[in-house]
Amino acid sequence: MRRIFLSLMFVPLMGFAIPEEGLDPLNSPNWQYIRKDFFASAPIQFDSRVVVIAPPMAEDSLNVPISVHVEEGLQVRRILIFAELNPIVRVLEMEPLRAKPYLSFRMKIQQSTPVRAAVLDSEGTWHVGGMWVNASGGGCTAPSSGSAQPDWQKHLGEVRSREWSEADGITRLRVRIRHPMDTGLVSGIPAFYIQDLDLADETGSVYLHLKTFEPLSENPVLGFDIPNRISRTFRLIGKDNNGNRIDKVLQ
Repeated sequence: MRRIFLSLMFVPLMGFAIPEEGLDPLNSPNWQYIRKDFFASAPIQFDSRVVVIAPPMAEDSLNVPISVHVEEGLQVRRILIFAELNPIVRVLEMEPLRAKPYLSFRMKIQQSTPVRAAVLDSEGTWHVGGMWVNASGGGCTAPSSGSAQPDWQKHLGEVRSREWSEADGITRLRVRIRHPMDTGLVSGIPAFYIQDLDLADETGSVYLHLKTFEPLSENPVLGFDIPNRISRTFRLIGKDNNGNRIDKVLQ
């Protein structure tokens, strides 16, 4: 009966923001700790315009598909995505810059957890949306499979990409990066993960900046929306926590 009761709490509040004071709409046991650690005394609102889409039940705890988008009406400076009950809570941070406030990715989940996105607006208020994702667990404490291949180092940092034309002049860009994304929570395997990524055009103008963390899935696949595209080519530039560079002109 408890599971059924909680599922009723997952329905997002539609069309408006509510003050953070009061009940967490996801009824998370960890929210007050996260709120203090991540946001200190900054103002917060639970806001239905911050939309997190994920499967309610993760079939594969190593590869849970997540997408986040922010509806019109918020001036977005930064997006923070986190899984409250993961041993490593932070997943991604995004500065959209010239991109749309949209991001898709896959992540590891250790146990059932709220997955949330917090959006910092131009006035310093955080707007929070999210949902519960149920999982059988173990995603953060399983070793990567790619690093067991004898030639994995030859392919480290390789990038593949695809793009589609969407409505209203939007270009959806998807990139896949070869990397084990080890969390450091497996005995004898240190943390080894991508830390920073920039998407730039041929002039060097940056469209978005990402900070990525250990819970991102192995060989991460990331999706972005680029409005009113002028540039003919994009370049993905970044590095991992061991200093290995990622630098690829996307075709």
